[in-house]
Amino acid sequence: MEYILAPSILSADFKVLGEQMKETEEAGAKYLHFDVMDGMFVPSISFGMPVLKSIKGATGQVMDAHLMVQEPIRYVEAFQKAGADIVTVHLEACEDIHATIEKIRECGMKVGLSVCPETDIKETETLIKEIDMLLIMSVHPGFGGQKFIPESLEKIRIARNMAKEQGFELDIQVDGGIYHNNVKEVLDAGVNIVVAGSAVFNGNPAENTRKFMEILKNYG
Repeated sequence: MEYILAPSILSADFKVLGEQMKETEEAGAKYLHFDVMDGMFVPSISFGMPVLKSIKGATGQVMDAHLMVQEPIRYVEAFQKAGADIVTVHLEACEDIHATIEKIRECGMKVGLSVCPETDIKETETLIKEIDMLLIMSVHPGFGGQKFIPESLEKIRIARNMAKEQGFELDIQVDGGIYHNNVKEVLDAGVNIVVAGSAVFNGNPAENTRKFMEILKNYG
């Protein structure tokens, strides 16, 4: 199983975004996490397709688009055109999750499914074989810099066991409150893709990324 770091540009300095992206790539971060918020599904508003389109190609990183928006099926084609490689949607935000998953597949992208902290992880059990990645939110979506919710560890363990029982080596991603001092806990629980925002971009992005990558490489 490959262990991957996905720096979240929500915490980046947009005055030097391209430079910081490149620093994380050169330090070993394979993915770039792109948090999209609509002010409806979550209270905050972030950025959308034009920003993704403008940064696509600035690095060779996988563009990992996390759509914290209501009825994301409306935007799947637009994100494909803007350059997303993975589109992750929230179970709670989709009226028809099967149609949304199918739409992402039709557009040639990998499918991610996310659940909020209050959602029972077992609600995803019948969907595991339809997706490529399961994103477990370890904070309430919509704001950066929150503290990790400890109960997320059990949700991760259950998710990994559900995938194993179905004979599927599912990518499991965690997002929220992850730092160098607690990342091993989520890896032990079953995560293999780690989203980190402020822990990467506050301070020296290259050095922070290298510290994460050292942990991930030694773990894997």
